Amino acid sequence: MDTRKRDFLKLSALTATAVAADWAAPSGAFAFPFGPAGTAAAAESPSRAAAFAAPGAISLEECQSLGHREMAARSPMVRASWLYLREELGKIGDRRLRELATGIYDDHTPRLANLDAEERAGVWEALERAGYTKQSRDDFLPPAPPDLREEYPSLSAPGSGYASHHAYPGGLITHVAANVWITSAIVHAYLAVYGYGVDRDLAVTAQLLHDLHKPYVFQWRADASSRTEQPLAGTGEHHVLSLAELLVRRAPAELVVAQACAHTHPGGDADEAQVVNWLKAAAIIAGVDPGRYGLLGESGTTVPLPRRQEGFICHLGDHDFVLSVPVVRWTLPVLRKIARADYGISEADLSGKPFNSLRNLVYSQLSAMRLEHEYATGGEERLRALVHTVVRPV
Repeated sequence: MDTRKRDFLKLSALTATAVAADWAAPSGAFAFPFGPAGTAAAAESPSRAAAFAAPGAISLEECQSLGHREMAARSPMVRASWLYLREELGKIGDRRLRELATGIYDDHTPRLANLDAEERAGVWEALERAGYTKQSRDDFLPPAPPDLREEYPSLSAPGSGYASHHAYPGGLITHVAANVWITSAIVHAYLAVYGYGVDRDLAVTAQLLHDLHKPYVFQWRADASSRTEQPLAGTGEHHVLSLAELLVRRAPAELVVAQACAHTHPGGDADEAQVVNWLKAAAIIAGVDPGRYGLLGESGTTVPLPRRQEGFICHLGDHDFVLSVPVVRWTLPVLRKIARADYGISEADLSGKPFNSLRNLVYSQLSAMRLEHEYATGGEERLRALVHTVVRPV
């Protein structure tokens, strides 16, 4: 076993130890290590302190030798987010929802990838007839991954397309953690301000699972970038495929509908038509009747009536992208400048693995959001100093 593999396994074991310690702690004792108060929960136990300790700067050569699993495993931010999500899974009171969500987090292998060639062709033809896809038959659905069973527990999936939000190893975990925080806060705010409580289990579970097929869609490539997402039913394919996966797993209809609202809400006719199309497209892929399943209202043109609020809350909670998308656009040019000046990366290599590896590690340890904040408040030199805490300049 080579050194990098041993280091990854040690980091993974360390995280598992912290997870075990977390489950042994009294209910409610968990505090997110990078929470609103800025206090670290790492002091709660030696295992937490070890799991959340910053690993220190490494050389450019070491950086470029790391795989996406190893980069994610090095990140205190990603590990903290993973522990938080595991705790939120444990808080789901509805046993059926908790077992469904926990099962997906434990084994993220997409059952949709099990479609044989004839089934894929039939699904593609049905989607094309309905006007939901313009892809060729050969491009329909991502290729079957070699082993997604390993991918998700190692915290390594990106949060979106490579030029979009949280596109770094572990970015999906941090994105979902932020969205679950926001969703939970909205539920509590409605109770505190308006005096009524929606179904927190339903809203939070929808948020926990809303991007469940991003590891499938955004598979890492040899140049350390990720696969380009294709459109499906007027949105990114991960959204519809995630809904179809829930249908294949026979998730409750109210959960599927709430999760369908992540990309828009059914508050107006045009928006609701989009949600309905995503549900219908997902039903085609899963081979179910959307009306009989309980995904649609009697007319077949609305979600079930009266409309439940958990889907709206899931949609509101999935707005981390409002900031996290543009900060990538604003920080990448600065990172490229630093890569040339401080790491000797050539202009040609700025579009390949040499720069992608540096970018992935820096973003996975610090996030583009923090980098942009430091850049906005302290200028280029403060951003440069942060990058140097992750990778030593040449």
